[in-house]
Amino acid sequence: MSFDGIVTRAVVHELQESLTNGRIAKIYQPSDSELILHIRNKGANQRLLLSAHPAYPRLHLTDARAENPLSPPMFCMLLRKHCEGGIITSVRQVDMERVVIIDIRGRDELGFEVIRQLVIEIMGRHSNIILVDPAANKIMDAIRRVSPAMSRHRQVMPGISYIAPPEQGKKNPLTIDREGFLQRIQWNQGQMDKQILQGFSGIGPQTASEIVHRAELGNRDSLWDSFHRTMESIRECRFSPVIIYGKKNVFSAIQLTYLPGEVHTFDHIGQCLDAFYLGKAERDRTRQQNHDLIRNLKTVTDKNEKKIKKLEQELLDTQKADTYRTWGELVTANMYQIHRGDKEITTINYYDPESASITIPLDPRWSPSENAQRYFKLYHKAKSARKWNQEQIEKTKQDNAYLESVLVQLEDATTKEAEEIKEELVEEGWLKARPQKRKPKKAERPKPTAFLSSEGVTIFVGRNNKQNDYLTHRLASATDTWLHTKEIPGSHVVIREKNFGEQTLHEAALLAAWHSKGRESSQVPVDYTLIKHVRKPSGGPPGFVTYDEQKTLFITPDEALIRKLEKNLQA
Repeated sequence: MSFDGIVTRAVVHELQESLTNGRIAKIYQPSDSELILHIRNKGANQRLLLSAHPAYPRLHLTDARAENPLSPPMFCMLLRKHCEGGIITSVRQVDMERVVIIDIRGRDELGFEVIRQLVIEIMGRHSNIILVDPAANKIMDAIRRVSPAMSRHRQVMPGISYIAPPEQGKKNPLTIDREGFLQRIQWNQGQMDKQILQGFSGIGPQTASEIVHRAELGNRDSLWDSFHRTMESIRECRFSPVIIYGKKNVFSAIQLTYLPGEVHTFDHIGQCLDAFYLGKAERDRTRQQNHDLIRNLKTVTDKNEKKIKKLEQELLDTQKADTYRTWGELVTANMYQIHRGDKEITTINYYDPESASITIPLDPRWSPSENAQRYFKLYHKAKSARKWNQEQIEKTKQDNAYLESVLVQLEDATTKEAEEIKEELVEEGWLKARPQKRKPKKAERPKPTAFLSSEGVTIFVGRNNKQNDYLTHRLASATDTWLHTKEIPGSHVVIREKNFGEQTLHEAALLAAWHSKGRESSQVPVDYTLIKHVRKPSGGPPGFVTYDEQKTLFITPDEALIRKLEKNLQA
């Protein structure tokens, strides 16, 4: 994926048409790197996402809703003071760079009209959102401050002059002519896509590869024609936003014919980016917030694996229990032949079908009776140990299966779902309860995610074990169809109708495979059966069930189909 200058130009073009002369009604900061501006324009409400996320920096219109903190961060409060109620007078891109300036007309504390600028710099981990007073060219504040200790070359701090990011010495591809283009291409060096990428601003790797792909190999005129036609459509803002789902998913503002995969086209670049980034930043943020928890749970599962291996080895050692019993009974039967001081006895093994001879070691310090009692004690001890080891192995395997399911859920959880998982871990004794400063809130009913299949049938997916239990044992009826990955940690999935087609069954199995540990695998086995055949064992951990009368489908998870289903989320 590449949020290059061409994608930026497509976004700016859309924002100019949608937001110019719009009023900023509300400003929210759902995370330390993201802002959402609610804008009223032309009788419609729009949500503009601005993100300086180190992995997913971007800006675009969005339909996604985010949870906001109870108290707004300082930068959000500053923006509300200076920008809420303001009118967006323009949205513009700096040349073909990934820098966007939003001009906002508002009023200061004395009622005088002022202009403020929001500068969005999309530069990977150096991305930033900066509020600037253009009259004085002073930085008012930024979502990410950069002090002299962090960078000697360019600081971003309140009160200092705003300095644009340094130029990279590249040519603007929209204004260059044929002669200038051909002069910048060294034909003997090869790697034309890399030369285009390094020589012209705003062009990302996918666009450069597409330009070369459309040209004839080794033909200068053909390469220029391909470059010129591509830049002409971009200059005239004729974009064709696409997402290509393949070995690596990518998005682009223009068609990419060189990449294999399933192509999804969009009318607007905002829709394209919204679909591509759906949940990525939030899941990444949730994983970061729960990094220590995930690491600790993985440490526990690793210890449990070692414990299981040790218990299984001890279980092998307890196989001598029957031998000890046989020796004890043979010593008792031949007690008249044994004397204190004997080190062994050789006798007939009456328990052997062939009645072969057997030599039994003895402790010379003990009497014949004491030797017999010693073997009976070893027999009972080994027998008890075998039962205990078997129980411990079963319990530890069950604990690991439960923790594996929790780890899978944490990898893909929203902030709210992660909190439900933590509550569950506290209730199960895996986490210590935090001291409550406030009166505890009334427990909310779990809300499994509801999808609509392409046939219009409701499919529910549990996103954590509380939701799984509620969905399977309370929400679903006996004739509903239940799905789960076979012997793989994952979500419970329920089809809420008795009659449905093969397409709905396939999509439900796809959701089960996607929301499981087998997401990255192919041919994932998914069992399905009726709810009446699914049971929760007494004392079993949350989300744990047994079932029978099942059939099995083999599904290869497909992200493109998942994104289609996610568009049909029920309210």
